[in-house]
Amino acid sequence: MSTPVMNNRPDYDQVIVDIVNYVMNYTIVSPNAYAAAQHCLIDTLGCGLEALEYPACTKLLGPIVPGTIVPNGARVPGTQFQLDPVQAAFNIGAMIRWLDFNDTWLAAEWGHPSDNLGGILATADWLSRNAVARGESPLTMWDVLTAMIKAHEIQGCLALENSFNKVGLDHVVLVKVASTAVVAQMLGLSREQILSAVSLAWVDGQSLRTYRHTPNTGSRKSWAAGDATSRAVRLALMAQKGEMGYPSALTAKTWGFYDVLFNGEPFQFQRPYGSYVMENVLFKISFPAEFHAQTAVEAAITLHQQLKEHGKSLDDIEKVTIRTHEACIRIIDKQGPLDNPADRDHCIQYMVAIPLIFGRLTAADYEDDIAADPRIDALREKIVCTEDPDFTHDYHDPEKRSIANALTLTFTDGSQFDEVKVEFPIGHARRRKDGIPLLKEKFKTNLARRFPKEQQQKILTLSLDLFTLKNTPVNEYLDLYII
Repeated sequence: MSTPVMNNRPDYDQVIVDIVNYVMNYTIVSPNAYAAAQHCLIDTLGCGLEALEYPACTKLLGPIVPGTIVPNGARVPGTQFQLDPVQAAFNIGAMIRWLDFNDTWLAAEWGHPSDNLGGILATADWLSRNAVARGESPLTMWDVLTAMIKAHEIQGCLALENSFNKVGLDHVVLVKVASTAVVAQMLGLSREQILSAVSLAWVDGQSLRTYRHTPNTGSRKSWAAGDATSRAVRLALMAQKGEMGYPSALTAKTWGFYDVLFNGEPFQFQRPYGSYVMENVLFKISFPAEFHAQTAVEAAITLHQQLKEHGKSLDDIEKVTIRTHEACIRIIDKQGPLDNPADRDHCIQYMVAIPLIFGRLTAADYEDDIAADPRIDALREKIVCTEDPDFTHDYHDPEKRSIANALTLTFTDGSQFDEVKVEFPIGHARRRKDGIPLLKEKFKTNLARRFPKEQQQKILTLSLDLFTLKNTPVNEYLDLYII
């Protein structure tokens, strides 16, 4: 005779409780975190503006039903769209991530914490426009920056010790969870409602990583985060209406996240939630490349110049050796045909071949016309990756967090150039002094892609003045980005 299952409703899982306590109760006091959030804001929006030059991205934007206009809806920067917050979050999130040029966090799991800005900005703008319509005070950009810091922290701390990619799940699950928590708080939900919302995010179906990897690499990886952050807004709005939560969404025997999707293992944590992630986030400043290749691209540009100085040609190259870390090999070490731009920007051989040949790497270099150059595939075949255990160790070291790559060119006559090693990319926290001026120039360039000079200057002046920016209503700030 079987033993009946006791149907006692449990308390909420501690992981969910900790997230909710953090978004509701923790006060951000770090000036460095807010300075980094300001830089993250402009860089992330700039990435979205650049993506608007690509029809593959813009064809996905706008309302679900063409012609729909939402009164007091959220604005989509660089466009004329005014949408409901769920669809606006998708639009902004897809723009941000399209070119693989926004910030990055590397640990046991990797990802792009600024992906959360899609849900944060859409919700904040929608709330603000409706507040103004009721004669109430709107949210300010300080609220946006605070939400960004907290979303970065949730996503990044979950990623430090827990590898979702090793069980085949895409890192956008963390975007969904982080966005749900901060959006629910912005909506003014009660503690019980936020608990419900976060549990719904864990229960939700999670994306497979197959669209990021051979042989299926494709453009979904460019809109997956937009999908995740928009889903977060949808779940938070459902919780606002009283939709129930699932307290043991993670730990329930047989049916919970751990048993179904995480090999029965509970999450591990390296540190409590604070502002560590935003303070140490990696900016992609110089190259729109998967972050594990950033330092390899930087080294390849140095070698391109050396080839010119020594009168060497591509035909003189016998072999290119990349000494790298384990995560790089697992994600972007790829041979064989590359079928589309999304395939190419996740292939380290391609990302090294382009700067060796041209002395540059831009978003346009992943398009079909450039990829048709036969020199690229010929050089790719000569590029070999090898793991350096020390590089792998330093990649995971919380005090170092390097993303090292070292390149050696060997020539047909048996000679070699000295190895060029780069441990920390220009966007690393250790190189902030060098990186931030370049990040601002990147933002200026991206503004110029979309707006006339007077409008560019208004956005730039406000965005670079943190004191003025933080007090600016969200709706007024986004009005500056209407085309």
